[in-house]
Amino acid sequence: MFDVNKIRSDFPMIVNNPNLIYFDSAATSFKPQCVIDEVVNYYEHLNCNIHRGDYDISYIVSKTYDDTRKTVAHFINAQRAESIVFTYGATSSLNTVAINAAKKFLKKGDVILTSQVEHASDIIPWFNAAEVSGASIRYVPFKKDAKFDLQAYEECFADGKVKLVALPHVSNVMGYIYPVKEITRIAHEYGAIVTIDGAQSVPHIKVDVQDLDIDFLSFSSHKMLGPGGVGVLYGRFELLDQLDPIFYGGGSNARFYQDGTVILQKTPEKFEAGTPCIEGVLGLKKAIEYLESVSMEEVEAYGAQLSDYFIEKLLKLDNVEVYNEGSKAGIVTFNVKGIFAQDAASYFNKLGIAVRTGNHCAKLLNNIIEVNETIRASMYLYNTKEEIDRFVDVIKDTTIEKCVDSIL
Repeated sequence: MFDVNKIRSDFPMIVNNPNLIYFDSAATSFKPQCVIDEVVNYYEHLNCNIHRGDYDISYIVSKTYDDTRKTVAHFINAQRAESIVFTYGATSSLNTVAINAAKKFLKKGDVILTSQVEHASDIIPWFNAAEVSGASIRYVPFKKDAKFDLQAYEECFADGKVKLVALPHVSNVMGYIYPVKEITRIAHEYGAIVTIDGAQSVPHIKVDVQDLDIDFLSFSSHKMLGPGGVGVLYGRFELLDQLDPIFYGGGSNARFYQDGTVILQKTPEKFEAGTPCIEGVLGLKKAIEYLESVSMEEVEAYGAQLSDYFIEKLLKLDNVEVYNEGSKAGIVTFNVKGIFAQDAASYFNKLGIAVRTGNHCAKLLNNIIEVNETIRASMYLYNTKEEIDRFVDVIKDTTIEKCVDSIL
């Protein structure tokens, strides 16, 4: 049974900051004690490198690191652990795909199909890939509320030029869960490769890469209760194996010679040059085990429940504009009418409420929703309806005068 009070007791940031309402988990999540303990345990008892030492603690750390690959594969239902590459974040994962796509999958005249709801990390790499390969960028027409239009999406393939699709599973601003299974089905029917930004989906909903038929999936540890500095790139193995490393160095090669010949390790090790964020990978393993102990089905259901509750409350207020009615992934995006988003956030901060404002790195989204700056309240499994009630009480009494006073 989902027990939010028990869950809250597992997070030192909540225990140590009882008056803080943290609604910015889409930026980064809090960490449970078990994750913190794992990181500290590494530094206190196992502080050595992986795959390099002929001694006990190196063996232990190496085995745990390698076992994490299996844990991640199981978590997203990847067919094999070799499909999992550890990177330095979702941005690193997305760039690995884009840089390789420019060399291996795209040519002049091809089309990269993406959207104007993308986070910068899943649009700027594709601008570069288009420039390098000679391909062009095409945007999926979205509805005015930024909901996905499958018919408009399929019409983008009519000329046969789309060779790669790059879309998010969940919008980091709107919180909508996009129909990835249908997206991949249509793309594959036209022979296109699909890369999905899972930074906001993997932490919040059950993701099955085989069922969704995803070619590439990128996500980060720090948004799913794990440490920072660690990302994951999943790739359908036969495609992943075709990619080249972005970085070269120790750990990624089996042998190199004076004439410049380099024999790389097999996939996925060939992508992991240098010393990785070992403590972060070990912490990610604990984060996944924690989420699985709660169950992702419960996490997903609770996130939808909080989203529904929050949006229902906001829609009753005359001084609020809500932009993502129907969001289910714990993200609620709104503005207080007549008040600049950052001024409102400064006022909320004075009252112990942490939210994110601005364009949230999705700098093309304003072309769809016609708003440049918004307030984003993003929730996770440790948030409560009581916190929402307290925030709504603050919002309904928010005025320009109060915001100005909080800044001065």
